[in-house]
Amino acid sequence: MNETGNFTIHGRSVPAGHGWDWIVSGFALFKKQPGIWVLIFIVFAVICGLFSVVPLIGLFINTLLLQIFAGGLMLGCESLDLRNEFEVGHLFAGFRRSTNNLVLLGVLATVGCIVVLIPGFLIVGGGGFLGMLHGGLPGVATFGLSFVLAALIVLALSIPLYMALWFAPALIVFHNLEPVTALKASFTACLRNIVPFLVYGVVILVLSVVAAIPFGLGLLVLGPVIIASIYTAYRDIFFAA
Repeated sequence: MNETGNFTIHGRSVPAGHGWDWIVSGFALFKKQPGIWVLIFIVFAVICGLFSVVPLIGLFINTLLLQIFAGGLMLGCESLDLRNEFEVGHLFAGFRRSTNNLVLLGVLATVGCIVVLIPGFLIVGGGGFLGMLHGGLPGVATFGLSFVLAALIVLALSIPLYMALWFAPALIVFHNLEPVTALKASFTACLRNIVPFLVYGVVILVLSVVAAIPFGLGLLVLGPVIIASIYTAYRDIFFAA
């Protein structure tokens, strides 16, 4: 991770191996305060779980809150990285700094989520209607195919949204960027680093499978490591030596 240098809003391209380095550096941050990290992740999961009880609306509320929590955790990562100070309160630091921009980012993220989901609902709804017309096994097959197609389309549309949101909270809390500017900068940075992000994604996927084996307890480590790796990737990409 490049700890020094000048900030560049467009980000820089880094070698493929840096995708692995972000995870390693994220784990190093986790090891500094593992107990606090696990507690933060549990509190975060409980809050999201409570809102998730409300169908659909809960998803949108969590999408909005996620940007505020992410901003706070980026501040926490910086504090841990530079001063070795980290506390549960950092989860809520986004409610005290750059709050307006983080809330607006959350609103934009929620709108983006709705836009991504609409084609999926339309396809599933159309498939259900055609399924009822055909009836029997053909109808079930039609509905099943529509569901698979909807899932693939939603996944494809979600990728650009995630790219735009990935670094946006960090760019807002650290550099006071406007939400739209932060979204553009994040998307550009991710686009310029597709290969390292592919490496990163594959490793995270494998680690997720491993973490889920012991009753999902490994996620108490992997979750914080992923959060910390967003910060380490931000430092690596947006600061040129």
